[in-house]
Amino acid sequence: MEIFRAGHKPSMRGPEDWFTGTVRIDSLFNPAAPDRVQGASVTFEPGARTAWHTHPLGQTIVVTSGVGRAQRWGGALEEIRPGDVVFFEPGEKHWHGAAPATAMTHIAIQEVENGTVVDWMEQVSDQQYGV
Repeated sequence: MEIFRAGHKPSMRGPEDWFTGTVRIDSLFNPAAPDRVQGASVTFEPGARTAWHTHPLGQTIVVTSGVGRAQRWGGALEEIRPGDVVFFEPGEKHWHGAAPATAMTHIAIQEVENGTVVDWMEQVSDQQYGV
């Protein structure tokens, strides 16, 4: 058994290349061979969101607080709330983040494949975000 105590890693600010707005990432667990699952708690301030991206083996997010938005490429803009679980298929282009006036926190869980967990793409425009 291994216990990772809260705060075992410092919080980090979400890089501007990957996010719009203020985002805090708190690593929860990272893979050590042969494991390949990693997880983080991600907090988005109002209006903050990811850029479009994909995950080679998919991604699951579990909303823990606030109100957010999520969208897959070509799909409808969806509101997400605490307790909602969203699964993005492997290679599915998508984004997620907070609602315009409300912060949102989710736990993101994804797997590493050949050293890659995410492929970042272009930023989500204000029009795509729904402002």
